[in-house]
Amino acid sequence: MDLQQLCQSVTEIARSAGAFIKQEAATFDRSKIEMKGFNDLVSYVDKQAEAQLVNDLQKLLPEAGFITEEETATERGETYNWIIDPLDGTTNFTHGLLHFGVSIGLMEGDEMVLGVIYAPMQDECFYATKGNGAYLNDRQIKVSDAPALKDSLIATGFPYYDFSLTQQYLQVLGAFMATSHGVRRIGSAALDLAYVAAGRFEGFFEYNLNAWDVAAGAVIVQEAGGKLSKFTEGGDYVFGREIVASNGNIHSEMLQTIAQHWKKPQP
Repeated sequence: MDLQQLCQSVTEIARSAGAFIKQEAATFDRSKIEMKGFNDLVSYVDKQAEAQLVNDLQKLLPEAGFITEEETATERGETYNWIIDPLDGTTNFTHGLLHFGVSIGLMEGDEMVLGVIYAPMQDECFYATKGNGAYLNDRQIKVSDAPALKDSLIATGFPYYDFSLTQQYLQVLGAFMATSHGVRRIGSAALDLAYVAAGRFEGFFEYNLNAWDVAAGAVIVQEAGGKLSKFTEGGDYVFGREIVASNGNIHSEMLQTIAQHWKKPQP
């Protein structure tokens, strides 16, 4: 399979879905928001964008299965699986905050091999394939070369439905606030990862994430020269519900900072 050629087609598919989302953003009616659970928002825009993505990706790679946020398609493939979030940052979208994106990852076996993240309001398309580098709108990108946490800007996400670990999280947050240039929470894990890859953030951490939040971004960070793990070294950060991404230089410091305060109960 020619991953680079496939990626070019996927970026076109992401841009098409993004164009639909951008069009709907201009006139979105908040009365059409649905609730999947407490603070778990969805809209017809998410659902229609996902249906469009599934339809287009099925034509592109018929043998691939799907892991999708809105469960438009649920059948898994034997070798290839698309992992997609049609609108990462739904809460931002529904409130008129223009920071959200389309996220498409391709997994071959147990390995992520392709990732595309498109931010339609900024017209920024981040993409990467295994072994071929990471790009933003045809320009190759690299992670920041900041050498230490004290030189870094960190991104994170806040808990929005499971608040059982809030106090521990706030301690971790406070530690990063005191040892870095600052912490940002902008509401889209996919774009947080893309920004690490592009050198805008030096690091990102979050828990209670799903595979579709991080799959595409993980490829892009790796191909931009970054490092990924769970809150401890290694682990399955795509399906493991927590992730740390960094420029590599500050990864150990990030893990040490988290470990000082994060005592998640073992199942």
